[in-house]
Amino acid sequence: MAGKKVLIVYAHQEPNSFNGSLKTVAVEELSKQGCSVTVSDLYAMQFEPRATRNDIVGCLHNSEEFHYAVEMMEAYKRGCLSNDLTEEQKKVQEADLLIFQFPLYWFSMPAIMKGWMDRVLVQGFAHDYPNCYDSGLLKNKLAMFSFTTGGSEEMYTKESVNGDIRYILWPMQHGIMHFCGVKVLEPHICFAPEYVSEEKRKEMLFAWAQRLKTLWKEEPINCSHEWYFK
Repeated sequence: MAGKKVLIVYAHQEPNSFNGSLKTVAVEELSKQGCSVTVSDLYAMQFEPRATRNDIVGCLHNSEEFHYAVEMMEAYKRGCLSNDLTEEQKKVQEADLLIFQFPLYWFSMPAIMKGWMDRVLVQGFAHDYPNCYDSGLLKNKLAMFSFTTGGSEEMYTKESVNGDIRYILWPMQHGIMHFCGVKVLEPHICFAPEYVSEEKRKEMLFAWAQRLKTLWKEEPINCSHEWYFK
């Protein structure tokens, strides 16, 4: 869709990895559609994942007792967040679609990406109770989690030892994105690319490119308890 803006938040150490290939395919395909694509390559940026006092420029709201969430909210209101955070927030604000590209680590996203969530999506910018979930401050945006797993698809079913993949998605899609008002598209999952043939990996990349061609026509998932745990 010409004119649409996309932010890809990408977390992998190796540019030549399969995740790197998925990111490249997304940039190429979405650019062909006339989208403006920005990539936050967290490892290449050496993005700081730790939430610390350094995220606030100038004086603290309460210098007697440091409360990170409160200080970040107050700093956002005053325009006193560190430059790396204001730059990422600007990217989010401008984007119509957020794509998070990463390998699944311990049933979650890599620490560097979780740190991005912790530090960027602050109160006042992404949410501000009671403005959360369907009334979250980022409610006019779409998001998708695109990730790879170490285990096969059969290992992420309701009957398997790992449980349904949707259980794993609950805190990421619902607890972060939906909480901030973002509408969530069906995730794109490449199961165990490390353990399949080169031909199969090419098929995975082709399938990703094909999905991206019609992505803007997709309806968001029903981001409710029933969707994840039915």
